[in-house]
Amino acid sequence: MELHVRYEGDDDPEKCTARKLARFEMTTLHDSPRSVPRGVVLDPHAERALSPADETDVLVALDCSWETADAEAFQLDGPHRALPFLVAGNPVSHGRPFRLNTAEAFAAGCYILGERDQAEAIMSKFRWGHTFLELNEEPLRRYANCADSGEVVAVQQEYLDLADD
Repeated sequence: MELHVRYEGDDDPEKCTARKLARFEMTTLHDSPRSVPRGVVLDPHAERALSPADETDVLVALDCSWETADAEAFQLDGPHRALPFLVAGNPVSHGRPFRLNTAEAFAAGCYILGERDQAEAIMSKFRWGHTFLELNEEPLRRYANCADSGEVVAVQQEYLDLADD
């Protein structure tokens, strides 16, 4: 699966997971929205959840600070999909639901789309990468076994209901 990042460069370069993935030639960084190829855009503001039904060979993420991650920033070409309930494993947002960094988002997307080996390869580049996969092992497996977005949302609701208890 090809991974592309619309890179804003507004976060700490030392903690930027997109830049690290680019150094390992696992993703391509793009400074302009026009240079980003069409693919499934991982967008927390999207109305549909990512599911195995989203057959693609290109995933696109926006790398920016969570403070600037409004809906307008995600104006990229391609179908937009939200990742379902997952918990961050990175040191900055550890344990916070829906606050994944770029590497975690790509790993989750790859896993859900049936590219588990690629997800594990992505996370292997980070000391804390195994933590993300361990924290989310069950939900990632369940999401990857769903037929479509509706099933992913139903599984997600189970986790949200548990969080409310």
